[in-house]
Amino acid sequence: MPENEKDQSGTAVREDVVSTQGLSAADVAERVAAGKTNAFVQDTSRSVWSIVRANVLTLFNGIILACFIVLFAIGRWQDALFGFSAIANAVIGSVQEYRAKRALDRLALLNAPHARVMREGSEAEIPLDDVVMDDTLILRAGDQVPADGVLTGSRGLQVDESMLTGESDAVEKEDADRVLSGSVVVAGEGTAVVDRVGADSFANSLAAEAKRFSLVASELRSSIDRVLKWVTWFVGPVALLVLNAQMIAQGGWSQASASGAWREAATATIASVVAMVPLGLVLMTSIAFAVGAVKLARQQVLVQELPAVEGLARVDIICLDKTGTLTQGDIIFDAAHPLVTRPGWEAVLSWYGVQKDANATARSLAGHFTQQPQDHERDRVPFSSARKWSAVVFGNDMWILGGPEMVFPAHDSQDPVLQKLASQSTELASTGRRTLVLAHGTPTHDETVPADAVPVVLLTFRENIRSDAAETLSYFAAQEVDVRIISGDNPQTVAAIAREVGLDAPHGFDARGLPDDEQELLQVINSNVVFGRVSPDQKKRIVVALKSAGRTVAMTGDGVNDALAIKEADIGVAMNSGAAATKAVARLVLLDGKFSHLPSVVAEGRQVIANIERVSMLFLTKTAYATFLAIAFGILLLPFPFLPRQLSVTDGLTIGIPAFFLALLPNAQRYIPGFLRRSLTFAVPAGVSVTLGLAAYAKLAANLSIPEAEIRTGSTLILAIIGIWILVVLSRPVTRFKGMVIGAMMVGLVLVYSVRIARDFLQFTDPTLPTALLVLGTSVACIALIEIVRFVHRRVAYRDAEESRQRLSK
Repeated sequence: MPENEKDQSGTAVREDVVSTQGLSAADVAERVAAGKTNAFVQDTSRSVWSIVRANVLTLFNGIILACFIVLFAIGRWQDALFGFSAIANAVIGSVQEYRAKRALDRLALLNAPHARVMREGSEAEIPLDDVVMDDTLILRAGDQVPADGVLTGSRGLQVDESMLTGESDAVEKEDADRVLSGSVVVAGEGTAVVDRVGADSFANSLAAEAKRFSLVASELRSSIDRVLKWVTWFVGPVALLVLNAQMIAQGGWSQASASGAWREAATATIASVVAMVPLGLVLMTSIAFAVGAVKLARQQVLVQELPAVEGLARVDIICLDKTGTLTQGDIIFDAAHPLVTRPGWEAVLSWYGVQKDANATARSLAGHFTQQPQDHERDRVPFSSARKWSAVVFGNDMWILGGPEMVFPAHDSQDPVLQKLASQSTELASTGRRTLVLAHGTPTHDETVPADAVPVVLLTFRENIRSDAAETLSYFAAQEVDVRIISGDNPQTVAAIAREVGLDAPHGFDARGLPDDEQELLQVINSNVVFGRVSPDQKKRIVVALKSAGRTVAMTGDGVNDALAIKEADIGVAMNSGAAATKAVARLVLLDGKFSHLPSVVAEGRQVIANIERVSMLFLTKTAYATFLAIAFGILLLPFPFLPRQLSVTDGLTIGIPAFFLALLPNAQRYIPGFLRRSLTFAVPAGVSVTLGLAAYAKLAANLSIPEAEIRTGSTLILAIIGIWILVVLSRPVTRFKGMVIGAMMVGLVLVYSVRIARDFLQFTDPTLPTALLVLGTSVACIALIEIVRFVHRRVAYRDAEESRQRLSK
């Protein structure tokens, strides 16, 4: 039907398409009892096993477990506190992600698509799982085929099998042809008898990737994975280096082995290895994603993959379909403008308005044209998004309804009537009204406009613009996110609506003139805001061209003709009122269809990125100084200045606990590419500063013959002071809540050093004057170095921001 409107209304298909009465209740019960149903468990989010595996069965948990077992075996259970911390991390991460999974699965279940089938002679709409073998499916434009079947009736049925085969061209289907589950009806209608269901259907071996877990690009995830890979390579060699140094510090391998001092060496080695592992960083990232997804779910935004929370925050250009996004999608008939005298056109429009597969445009005609044709239609050409017109034949008359420039291309404009049509349609389209032409001609034997076609009447329609569209687009403009409107409508109509919502769009570009060359295409995209008469494949081409130019692209829409572009975009956003296929491939679904939720999604994504970047600097600084300390003390052959239990307490109070709060705080900082580089720009120099301070302290203390227990006490105190200062530096500006968190951590450290039970457990001793002076001097020097590092880091971040702005302005 006219215009690519994605509407799937209607309650029964045409009688000449239905070739069967469908199954009876007894037939259905028999097949259900035999297990021949379409029931197939297809999670809309991660499975419970994958959540547990991701949080528990990791390489680093394996390292931690091995260290935990060794300490228990040698009787040093007091130093195995990190094991309980790792268990807590795994449990918290699993619980948070499972809670997010349950929330998202409930939403997905409530909004799952249904199938239309014939049962006992009437049409029924049932859940996909209730489709059984031999059911008769009723297929219409916008539907996703729920199970494999063989066509028993077809009227111009065209199916997009791109999600199964990768071919984007629609496939014409005739009677006896196969239709595959997961494919999408883009035009026409038909019926099919199911011959494969559930796990046996073709789509269930492929559709999981197409629908759900073709992973969205996540800079956070890829950056953290890269760090974990680096640490993995370092852990083994560094552990051997430290073990050798500790054995030598205990009198050499032979003496340490004979005297039992090797236990001290093993404990020190384990302390160095455990400190290198940034376990909490993975946990905090998972929690931030999960909490963000649940918060968005409360705002009726279904997140189909957790890192998509981050994704929209990185977007620098968003492509919008007009209908259902900028406009509400409800079409109001405006007026009829006759061009020539031809009896019967009112009856034809009335016929279009009452068809069961009529979209919103055609249905709007029903209230104004009520006299039905006296003859039955002899033939019909269904609407397709490629043609952008449809036709019906009554007797020897063929009536064509479609876009004026699609039914009558520009090269036919020598005729005075066609010139009048072109000028009127252009004038009316410039006012924001949509135009269709009803033409008359002699029936053809193929799906082409008759050569003798004559425009009879020009029809105009109005759309209601969404009340939240202007405000939302204003938000994107303020955030320097570019906007492109790509629609199947007349480009001047779309441009007029774009101007109404505040976009600078003096004119629209007709997509039929898009160049084939990719560079030329990119130039056209960059120099125009509005594109009209865009085909589904062209929408995909536009998204691909922008991605190839280095842009991070979001695509929103609600129709089946948006599905290819939404699937190709970095972040696809679908309206819940749209086609099932479009929602299936989207990363985010706006369940209440409110375009105004997108700023909330962007804000949530920015909060995740900005907070995880801050938290990552805490964890990566610890990994950096732990690695550098292990190497330095291994080379200097000095005893490692910490027990594992001491590091567990300082890490928890200066990094782990505050990081949990920092990761979930509101944060509207704009996204700037280069997360890992910026984090390492701070973490590595800060780690070097801490290493230099502690190595100098340990060397001077050893030269002063300070006892080893006192050296460890001083080292832990220095690390605690520097850790708190790093926390303060990375929390700036320090708000009241951040101040409370930092203050609580300071109180915790004071209690650890002052409460007798904690002191004895951690083997702290009262420092002598030389130790106290060394601790004070080392702490002050390290704090000064940390401030210098932060100053340089802020300059790097500022430079990144400027480069990002310059890149986007080109």
